[in-house]
Amino acid sequence: MKQFQDHLLTWYDENKRTLPWRENQDPYRVWVSEIMLQQTRVDTVIPYFERFTQLFPTLQDLAYADEEKVLKAWEGLGYYSRVRNLQTAVKEVCESYGGKVPNTPKEIAGLKGVGPYTAGAILSIAYGIPEPAVDGNVMRVLSRILLIEEDISKPKTRVLFEKAVRELISHEDPSSFNQALMELGALICTPKSPACLLCPMRELCRGFESGRQAELPVKLGKTKVRKAKMTAGVLLNHDGEILIHKRPSEGLLANMWEFPNTEYVGEHKDAEIEALVGYVQEQTNFGAVVEEKAGYIEHVFSHLKWEIQIWQGKIESEDDLEQLPADWKWVRVDELENYPFPVSHQKIILLIKEALIV
Repeated sequence: MKQFQDHLLTWYDENKRTLPWRENQDPYRVWVSEIMLQQTRVDTVIPYFERFTQLFPTLQDLAYADEEKVLKAWEGLGYYSRVRNLQTAVKEVCESYGGKVPNTPKEIAGLKGVGPYTAGAILSIAYGIPEPAVDGNVMRVLSRILLIEEDISKPKTRVLFEKAVRELISHEDPSSFNQALMELGALICTPKSPACLLCPMRELCRGFESGRQAELPVKLGKTKVRKAKMTAGVLLNHDGEILIHKRPSEGLLANMWEFPNTEYVGEHKDAEIEALVGYVQEQTNFGAVVEEKAGYIEHVFSHLKWEIQIWQGKIESEDDLEQLPADWKWVRVDELENYPFPVSHQKIILLIKEALIV
């Protein structure tokens, strides 16, 4: 065990990357970074983290910020429920804990959006408490070193890895230990083609010793991705403004802005047009005239794939076009950047700005 800790911590001290959230052990900064890093690559997160912490430098700044400003700062990272939960949780910290991130497992795990991994990361990295922080990287590393063949897609398997970390973790420097496991998984013990010959744990690795490192970790469960055929419209009024609307406050991409769109059934363009025109009529009472096909984009969520057919056209109505329902707006092209859009609809904005649409 001592050898495990020494090899890992020595390697980390010599090879750790310089990352903005490692400048200090501020629990708020650690918390923000860990939420951002879920399902997102480090290189992608760095500029987001720097911009986000400039806009909201303290926990209090984020807690009482306008939600639309927060969503805009998160735009492009995806999984927007993460940042909504984060804002709710930091507000609770302000109101229930005097603005200090709690440092006990029970209290911190009670905050919205804080699961076992995030709780362990904050407690160990920020507070130096020897709690496990088990994510996919850590399960991959330990499944190889310890030759654990349990299916990591099963929730109960995480408990097995948490137990292993509790036994192995350095009580002198739990912050570096947990970060070192994550770093080893990111730089050396990668999902494909692990750099075993460069690995500081090679002589302790049972997977390498048995030549089975490439087979691990075992992951049998796989989420089925449903395909949804969508039709979306870039629809203008007589002033050249574009119709957009805000999604509901609950559910997928809550409170994000988007172009009018709906799911459709059928294989021909008539089905796409009829669905789009019908949706706009139902939501706004305006008549939409669809003029031509403007493009096609795909966007994949963990459980869902949107196949979006994009149409351009205009709104024609005898009614006052300014009489829009709540959460619908007319905006100029140069105003689109003021609203938080999901990645799929940012792709439509890019087509507009490249003059490929309208």
